[in-house]
Amino acid sequence: MTAPAGDGITTSTGQRITTAAGQRITASAGDGTTAPARDGTTAPARDGTTAPAGDGITTPAGGGVTAPADGDGTGRETVFGGATTLLVIAKEPVPGRVKTRLTPPYTPVQAATLAEAALADTLAAVAATPAARRVLVLAGRPGRWLPDGFEVIPQRGGGLDERLANAFAETDGPAVLVGMDTPQVTPAELDRAARSLDDGDAVFGPAADGGFWLLGLRRPDPRLLLGVPMSRADTGARQRARLRGLRVTTLDTLTDVDTAADAVRVAERAPGTRFAATLAAISRTRHLAAAPTRGAAR
Repeated sequence: MTAPAGDGITTSTGQRITTAAGQRITASAGDGTTAPARDGTTAPARDGTTAPAGDGITTPAGGGVTAPADGDGTGRETVFGGATTLLVIAKEPVPGRVKTRLTPPYTPVQAATLAEAALADTLAAVAATPAARRVLVLAGRPGRWLPDGFEVIPQRGGGLDERLANAFAETDGPAVLVGMDTPQVTPAELDRAARSLDDGDAVFGPAADGGFWLLGLRRPDPRLLLGVPMSRADTGARQRARLRGLRVTTLDTLTDVDTAADAVRVAERAPGTRFAATLAAISRTRHLAAAPTRGAAR
């Protein structure tokens, strides 16, 4: 899905936004709210230190430290610290356009509300993870659920494989990409994924349905994604096969929220998330609506 053409969007302070026409702007202060970190804290910068002059180490924007080529004796550039770009690919949570497999039993509005909560949890986890850049690759327009500190760019391409490849193309170094379907993801898991690229080539997070919830690449290459069939039971296996020959770190398997059963399972495993609280509120509303009215004929 490709985001519609835009004419400039105002979100929260300091965010850089690219419209569908390709124009990058700096947004002024808006009404975007920041979802809190999962544990109420913000993770510190992964390194944040500057090496003294003369030791051949430079500190790029974002706090990461890059050693010169062959600094580890392998002929590869070695990346340390928060030098990784974190990408979130997502859809604007509009009723009838997101989480359609949740309807029924949920209404389109309830499904979109759950999608917004899942996205907010994901963005909060990314915001609490050390990174050089945090980029939301969005189909649609940002809303109040967008925290500070994110660049927003439109999705480009037809199929999901093209959109993923184009998202990685927005980076010029190590990058980790997640979707909006795993609200249970934690900053610790994302940090582990990013750190694995310090001395590895790729990181892969398999999903319980046969897909994948995370993909990270030390040197993003469109050929590693283009042509991989998406939204199938063998998507994860096919994507993992593209990484053959690379040094790959495999993360724990997570459940994507695609069905009502998935939603319940994820909420049970991550009860402190906004997603779990939203599902509980919706469930209470549905229970009250289904309860017989006092005094009604039996």
